[in-house]
Amino acid sequence: MNKLPYLNGYPATLLAQICTLLEKGQLGAWLEHKYPTRHDIQTDKALYQYVTDIKQRYLRNAPAVAKIQFDNQQHPMKGTLGTNTFVARVQGNRLKNKNEIRIATLFRDAPEAFLRMIVVHELSHMKEKDHNKAFYQLCRHMEPDYHQLEFDMRVWLTWRERRHA
Repeated sequence: MNKLPYLNGYPATLLAQICTLLEKGQLGAWLEHKYPTRHDIQTDKALYQYVTDIKQRYLRNAPAVAKIQFDNQQHPMKGTLGTNTFVARVQGNRLKNKNEIRIATLFRDAPEAFLRMIVVHELSHMKEKDHNKAFYQLCRHMEPDYHQLEFDMRVWLTWRERRHA
């Protein structure tokens, strides 16, 4: 189904339910009912604190994150909702590695559960670089409803794109 680009790979019966809600104009209400509150994390400073708190709880031994920020360049149609990069910089005669996390700016307006899901995803890349079994186990360790939140976030992206079209 090309009209649901964020939901490729999901079962046809599930996609049909989403299409029905979309056509009836009920998808927004369904999402609002399931995720009624928005978060108040609007600045890079607040995002840094939010990510650091989650990292400290689950990944204490992972390297520190030098920079955490919202990024306008991250966009779902380009295939990115967030990135975790390791930046190598020369400082004097030493090579310093710094870890940076960037989250798509659109998550400023998202339910907190979706922001948390993206943060958990990017933090998991600190331990597991690939999207393998260990990666998703770590995601579920930090957020037990990870897979449901990922699906719901994809539904939210679909609804958001239709609403702004």
